[in-house]
Amino acid sequence: MTETTAPEGVRPKTGARSAHAFVTLVTNHDYAMGALALARSIGRTQTTADVVVLCTGGVDAADLAPLGELGCRLIEVDHLDLSDGFNERHARGNLHAAAPFAKGRKPAFHSPLDNFCKLRLWQLVGYERCVFIDADALVLRNIDRLFGYPEFSAAPNVYESLEDFKRLNSGVFVAKPSAATFAAMLERLDQPEIFWRRTDQTFLETFFPDWHGLPVYMNMLQYVWFNLPELWDWKQIGVLHYQYEKPWEASHPKAQQLEPLIALWHAFYEGKAIPDIASLAGPSATAGSRVA
Repeated sequence: MTETTAPEGVRPKTGARSAHAFVTLVTNHDYAMGALALARSIGRTQTTADVVVLCTGGVDAADLAPLGELGCRLIEVDHLDLSDGFNERHARGNLHAAAPFAKGRKPAFHSPLDNFCKLRLWQLVGYERCVFIDADALVLRNIDRLFGYPEFSAAPNVYESLEDFKRLNSGVFVAKPSAATFAAMLERLDQPEIFWRRTDQTFLETFFPDWHGLPVYMNMLQYVWFNLPELWDWKQIGVLHYQYEKPWEASHPKAQQLEPLIALWHAFYEGKAIPDIASLAGPSATAGSRVA
């Protein structure tokens, strides 16, 4: 496919090899670990799409090297040029104080401002369609059919009740790169006194008010395991998303409740034999305690 000059703020090291790409974002050592497990999981699905890793300057070359060895396309990106007021409102301490996370714990290495780097995906105009997947996720079966979905498609933010179907989760979404769309996003994003409560997720839900819903199995959030076990079906899950606590954290407060999911992530990360996903045991409707 034809590559044009890279847009400002985006520095690819290699060219695109496909019309489609799975894209993730790495902003530090921890998310580089997540991306390695994610890339290995995508590689098992026999996809022909590129695997693109958007990486900020805060990531060491040594952390990115294993991703390059797996054949990922590494693209260095700058943080968006946003106003001082915007950056102050969305700094970790200020955002968490104004909009606390009451359902789960965000790890110390999570920086809300980094989330807006996801919007750089729209600058990848060498691709016809991209599927973004957060680095704290695994792809459990071939999901190439998502490239046929329209922009903007995302799965609902379901992990506590059926009411969650009204909100999207930006951990997995389908987008069509476009310089015009990216410019419109920047114009909308940084307005005086604007506050995006859940950063990119709230912004994308506002920018694309008529978003198209993906099946919930294309972004199965880990809390479904103990909050809505009746929804869990290993045979259907395309993407398993470890929202809130991460499976590689040493002091994981829900390690006992989520032990099977954590063990699966480590198998991918460590390059171990992967069990037959469809035959894995599911959560019991009566096991564990529901998290409020």
